Amino acid sequence: MSGEEEENAAELKIGDEFLKAKCLMNCEVALILEHKYEQLQQMSDDPTNQISQVFEKSLQYVKRFSRYKNPDAVRQAREILSRYPLAEFELCVLGNLCPETVEEGIAMVPSIKNRGRALDEEAIEKMLTDLSLIKKFE
Repeated sequence: MSGEEEENAAELKIGDEFLKAKCLMNCEVALILEHKYEQLQQMSDDPTNQISQVFEKSLQYVKRFSRYKNPDAVRQAREILSRYPLAEFELCVLGNLCPETVEEGIAMVPSIKNRGRALDEEAIEKMLTDLSLIKKFE
């Protein structure tokens, strides 16, 4: 992105580095941190393997704000969102916030309604319905 162009997430102008980055939803980060936490607990006999307060607070945060709790639900949510022409940033915002209606989804991630993309309101509604079914049966 050129230096004079202003960043705007609503238009998906978030910088080349961020557009190319692999983003994780809170629920995915929670799975990773929980696994690491279990590893650290197993090695807790070693005094050099203390669990930091920052690590514990980060784990608490992502667990609190994770919409999907079990690993299968997390994988299914990622799979559903990956079927659509979404940028990683959009995928993660939708996966984290779980809007219930098309209007909410567009309000939270206005860039999903950009012209030239194969994502009409019907497709957005199907995507959100599929996500809500995962949550419902989790």
